[in-house]
Amino acid sequence: MKTSQTVEELSARYGAPGRIVFRPGHKGRPVAVLANRYGVAEVALLGANTLSYRPTGHAPVLFSSPEHPYNRADEVHGGIPVCWPQFGRLAIPGMVPHGFARILLFEVRGTKYSEEMTELTLGVAADANTRALWPHDFDLELTVTLSMKLTLKLVTKNTGTEPFAFTCGLHPYFNVRERDRVLLKGFDGLGYVNAADMSTGTQSGDLPVTRALDHVFALAAQPKHEFALLDQGLERAIAIVSSGNANEVVWNPGDACTFKDLPPDAARHFVCVEPVSSWPKAVRELGPGETHELLVAIQSTLPDASAK
Repeated sequence: MKTSQTVEELSARYGAPGRIVFRPGHKGRPVAVLANRYGVAEVALLGANTLSYRPTGHAPVLFSSPEHPYNRADEVHGGIPVCWPQFGRLAIPGMVPHGFARILLFEVRGTKYSEEMTELTLGVAADANTRALWPHDFDLELTVTLSMKLTLKLVTKNTGTEPFAFTCGLHPYFNVRERDRVLLKGFDGLGYVNAADMSTGTQSGDLPVTRALDHVFALAAQPKHEFALLDQGLERAIAIVSSGNANEVVWNPGDACTFKDLPPDAARHFVCVEPVSSWPKAVRELGPGETHELLVAIQSTLPDASAK
């Protein structure tokens, strides 16, 4: 892993006035700020966590804790954490829940921009520290593109000589006015496993989020998957399109949430809709030189004022 770069070094090499800047984040570690006419997004190099996304004229799309805007403890609740090389806790024996990518300091591999987009690419490769946690050679790269939508592409490459099995996920925390006034579309007819007790079921109709949920939905094999989060409180819809995932997770901890980095009522103000490569044990195996790409695109829309 390369020596970390300072905010000043990153700004000089990769910055662009008004489009790409770097600022100090947690413990001085850099945060990239992407901007253009469509909005603003922030991405921490620590964990490659997309901390915030605010389209022009909209309320923030991503939730962050008002008490701990970016908690670097064992768990991160907010933004879009990267879960790798394991999503959840069941796929790889002995692996920490949601993997160790969130504790790695990613390097900036490139930035670019045009009239229509601003883009940041971060990456991290295997070294002695990661091999102590997981004995495989890999390269992990996240590209965040801000345009009319926010797109995250997570690419895993096996750089070793032996195959390895893994799972990965992107874990968006969507900011909502009131959880009980949210409906999720696109899940009708899908089978699911309730990860809380491993019971199974099939969703009928739109999915409300009025209680604790930890449903892992099985998706048909197709090039992309489309869902929508309807937030009646903020009067907006968020379109969520994913690819490279066999599962989609809907999660909210419910009113009994006791996470130390969240205030007591926090669970009423976010809903997680998460693309996952595979869960729980059907881990994808990559051979030497092979890659896997997980993608999610998020677009927020407001009601047409002329229709009112």
